[in-house]
Amino acid sequence: MNTIKPHIDDRLPLYQRLRDDMVERITRREWQVGVPIPTETELTKLYGVAIGTVRKAVETLVADGLLERAQGRGTFVRRPKFDASLFRFFRHQIDGAPGQVPQGRILARALAVPPPAVAAALGLAKSAQAIRLDRLRLLDGKAVLTEEIWLPRAPFAPLLKIEPEQFGDLLYPLYEERCGIVIASAQETLTVDAASARDAAALPVKAGQPVVVIDRLAFGYDRQPLEWRRSRGPASGFRYQIEIR
Repeated sequence: MNTIKPHIDDRLPLYQRLRDDMVERITRREWQVGVPIPTETELTKLYGVAIGTVRKAVETLVADGLLERAQGRGTFVRRPKFDASLFRFFRHQIDGAPGQVPQGRILARALAVPPPAVAAALGLAKSAQAIRLDRLRLLDGKAVLTEEIWLPRAPFAPLLKIEPEQFGDLLYPLYEERCGIVIASAQETLTVDAASARDAAALPVKAGQPVVVIDRLAFGYDRQPLEWRRSRGPASGFRYQIEIR
């Protein structure tokens, strides 16, 4: 029998402690995407608790979006699809081929001290260096977004050793393959700004014209911040659509 980790607050309800221990297993990839986690019966033996406690912990993780049930197959660690999420805001994806993956091109990579707001968002000391990536996104060879990305240095250090062309079009699979890090969730904030000279040099927009700015803070399964990203694109390509019921 495997008991719940002693550092997990024993003042919490038992199902909550069980839930937190499961999150740790997911975070350290003991339970991986694509492989069913142990069944409820197996979890009762693993933790030595009642099946009702196990069921409530699992239901909490499903509600939180960390796990998902597949009828007849079991319960799995959930992997969100972030790139489709980002491009839902831009008409380019609709005008082009549906489901087309935008090309990603690394323009620059450096170790630098991030701006104070970025350091605070990532939980870094003010003087700590982080990895900065400047990236361009293209559809059918046409630039549609610029991206400024900041990553904590230690967990993402392997990215300093690969060539820019090895990054590929999707970063999150690269994080998992090279660094063993899975992005589980993210928060996005949308604002509008005036295009800078830098925007005008990279995008089909003139300085001073409106651009949409999407700030994203991405987290691991344990809710630790792992990536700060700012994407900028011409407002002329922006669209907002939501279904209200």
